[in-house]
Amino acid sequence: MTVTLDQIQAPIAAEMAEFEKKFRQSMQTRQLLLDKIMGYIVKRKGKQIRPMFVFFTAKISGGDPLPEASYRGAALIELLHTATLVHDDVVDESNYRRGFFSVNALWKNKIAVLVGDYLLSKGLLLSLENNDYELLKIVSNAVKELSEGELLQIEKARRLDITEDVYFEIIRQKTASLIASCCAVGAASAGADTATIERARLFGEKVGMAFQIKDDLFDFGTDEIGKPVGIDIKEKKMTLPLIHALSKADWLTKRRVIYNVKNNDGRKDRVQAVIDFVKQSGGLEYAIQVMQRYRDEALAILDTFPDSSSRTSLEQLINYTIERNH
Repeated sequence: MTVTLDQIQAPIAAEMAEFEKKFRQSMQTRQLLLDKIMGYIVKRKGKQIRPMFVFFTAKISGGDPLPEASYRGAALIELLHTATLVHDDVVDESNYRRGFFSVNALWKNKIAVLVGDYLLSKGLLLSLENNDYELLKIVSNAVKELSEGELLQIEKARRLDITEDVYFEIIRQKTASLIASCCAVGAASAGADTATIERARLFGEKVGMAFQIKDDLFDFGTDEIGKPVGIDIKEKKMTLPLIHALSKADWLTKRRVIYNVKNNDGRKDRVQAVIDFVKQSGGLEYAIQVMQRYRDEALAILDTFPDSSSRTSLEQLINYTIERNH
């Protein structure tokens, strides 16, 4: 039986409710337009997986009950991550985010960029006012990695010459660095030593790698998953199943497939041709294997922490991210 996210969250339900309250308060502002936008952002929050990683990691690193710093750490991550998402939607000219209108769609680009800046400074101030320098260092580094990964992907998308090594570097920076920072912040907020913080960070990085490969697999699937099939191909994003399939193909096939990716213009037949090629070349099986390897490495690191209900919850959270169908 698959465990639901609510069941996984149950041991920290009270802490999550407390965090929700604190976060809402921290988002209030006397500037009317800004307050309206902040209210809108808070209302359309996602699954809250990031704060869960912070709180569970804090608990397995000795922070039980949760110290105030853990709440601030989770808020810092949410603020900085939300800032990057608001800016991302401007960059991608995207009108939707998780089925809701994006900030730029409702209030235009200029306001969206300023809102992103505001969220960023709010996060920085939250840390500085409480002397949370260690937490700020961890999260600022993740935001730097995120931007670098995004730029590396844009640079490579132009030439479609991504190797597996470059792909892993992109997803390590773009996705894994954020979950890694959640876990490192959790451990640091609980007052853990440097070695434990690094162990927690590496654990989060492995989970993040597996999480992103799972996301890439959705692009070739039939599940109704909130993101339409073939969207990465339409956007000329080279993901692991495609990279692996191409590495096994002969020169002529490779040329044909890359032509279809480059010139798909959103055409369903060309996108479908790429999907079929990947499926027939064992690209999906290979990506699933790699994803499971990262999951096993994450679980091995998790096993080095003392046994507790929080450790069990983290184990369930990893399996949830790998087995989810949306």
